[in-house]
Amino acid sequence: MMILRLVCAGLIWITVSGGAKGENWPQWRGARLDGVCHETGLPTEWSREKNVAWRAPLPGPAGATPVVWGKRIFLTSLDGADQTELALLCYDTGGRLLWKQTVGKGNRNSRGDEGNFASPSPSTDGQHVWCFFGSGDLACFDVEGREVWKRNLQQDLGKFDIQFGMSSTPVLDRGRLYLQLIHSGGARVVALDAATGKQIWNQPRPSDAVDECEHSYASPILYRDAQREFLLTHGADYIVGHALEDGRELWRCGGMNPKGRGRYNNTLRFVASPVAAEGLIVAPSAKNGPVLGLSPHAQGDITATESGHVWTMPQNTPDVPSPVIHEGWVYLCRENGNLIVLDAKTGVRQYENRTHPDRYRASPVVADGKVYLTSRDGTITVARTGKTFEKLAENVMGESISASPAISDGTIYLRTFDALYAIRAPR
Repeated sequence: MMILRLVCAGLIWITVSGGAKGENWPQWRGARLDGVCHETGLPTEWSREKNVAWRAPLPGPAGATPVVWGKRIFLTSLDGADQTELALLCYDTGGRLLWKQTVGKGNRNSRGDEGNFASPSPSTDGQHVWCFFGSGDLACFDVEGREVWKRNLQQDLGKFDIQFGMSSTPVLDRGRLYLQLIHSGGARVVALDAATGKQIWNQPRPSDAVDECEHSYASPILYRDAQREFLLTHGADYIVGHALEDGRELWRCGGMNPKGRGRYNNTLRFVASPVAAEGLIVAPSAKNGPVLGLSPHAQGDITATESGHVWTMPQNTPDVPSPVIHEGWVYLCRENGNLIVLDAKTGVRQYENRTHPDRYRASPVVADGKVYLTSRDGTITVARTGKTFEKLAENVMGESISASPAISDGTIYLRTFDALYAIRAPR
């Protein structure tokens, strides 16, 4: 059997005789940072026994999504008898633990079960893996578990002043790590050399946000098309575009937390991250606020202008799950499980339907003509993509989940608070 590997911008497709078989899931939101996988033949129905290839117990709870490259899976976790060790784990795709490395020490749980220092997800390029923790510990290992470099960003850049802990996941792109560290008194955007951990640039990120609005739990993403590319950071009342070469601000947009007297919400912090597709950036807000459809051609401060705005949904933003754009539709999973679908060109709502009623902390994933919605109690609703709602399945795991699913080589990887599951149809 001949295997052809095509490497392009961090994505490997594996072509096996008989058709395209799989792709890697190298970062929190997949190969293109958009929550979309292009594989087919994925399972629709499963349980803790049905269509479960294996279950691997984990040493502690966390919200970090596993990442997958080839035959290796990487994820971060709390570890140790007192659950204060911060660990990077490597499994093979058969569910066997290959190695574990302790990266740091210390933890703080947020709101009891809402998060901890192992909330940021790792990233990999197939040769190395990078991990970041709410403690500020940031490290690079090779895929065999040998440490390449390690540093602590709180020691180097100042203490994180953020109420529920730093949970933003760095972006890995073309040999760089991009981080948004948005908190009180020291918000900044940083680019590091992924090979060495050394700083390439470090830009302050000014804002007129106050109180808890200075804090962001979202993660940066990239926008890239044939004409332009830039980094997007989201928090402290604004979404901001930054030049990749030096981090300078290209444009910004606020309006998601109105500044008028009596209207400003001092506890509106961004948790859901933006998402981008060619020609469109979708920026959620928080607490039933607006969702903005923005143009990548934006310049300067477009908060109070029509320029750069494609459409606005005035309310019902997802509060925690990040959006997905796929084949002309925008998928929004609200924190109560309501699924909203918008026309990506116009922002016109096609439907809003209730799914399984619970808290939703994981972000939706789209693959194989289906959207997967993961609730906090471990129920995964599977709906058909498109402008008409159709629920295909409701799969009950019976274990708490706040991590988003990862998909690679015909397998859905689910990280519960107790275990890592490999879900796939019989082969």
